[in-house]
Amino acid sequence: MLKIHLEEASKRFQYEWIFKNLNLELSQGNSLAITGSNGSGKSTLLKCLSGSTPISSGKIDYILNGKPISETDWFSYLSISAPYMEVPEEFSLEELLNFHFKFKKPLNGISSKEIIEQLYLTQHTSKAVGQFSSGMKQRLKLGLALFSDVPLILLDEPTSNLDKKGIEWYQEMMSEYGKNRILVICSNEPREYTFCEQKITLEDFK
Repeated sequence: MLKIHLEEASKRFQYEWIFKNLNLELSQGNSLAITGSNGSGKSTLLKCLSGSTPISSGKIDYILNGKPISETDWFSYLSISAPYMEVPEEFSLEELLNFHFKFKKPLNGISSKEIIEQLYLTQHTSKAVGQFSSGMKQRLKLGLALFSDVPLILLDEPTSNLDKKGIEWYQEMMSEYGKNRILVICSNEPREYTFCEQKITLEDFK
């Protein structure tokens, strides 16, 4: 059982506080929406939670079955989908999945073929990812996150570039594959986080 504990966590760039004195505890099965105006720092907080950006003061701890996890190992327990996350565009879809799952275990032993079917990309198995539409790339990024066997899923603007059908697909995927994990979703779109039990607004932590 993974827990994430934030104690007085704060981040600033030069003289501007992105967030201050944030206290939070999340366990597997919990879901959190991070909201706030554009430029308020939602993505920065997500990066701090992932360990890719250090906080300025306070503490963020990952605790697995009562034992702390070194920050250098956090990446093993999480997956992330975000607009600023790049995928290797020269790979075909099949090559990219094979590459990704060398680093992460697939959820419930699901095969690449089954993942491709779930992503509605069966006709594009051999196509270079660079030739995908923005919506196809978004489904791919979300699939890489959700089908990785990790207890923590971090999503930033998860339905960006998705049409109405894609948004419904996202909601179904979260309902099916978001269970018994920690879900953290950065968004200003209620449709992206209606299932979240907790919500914070970053402006409340300036």
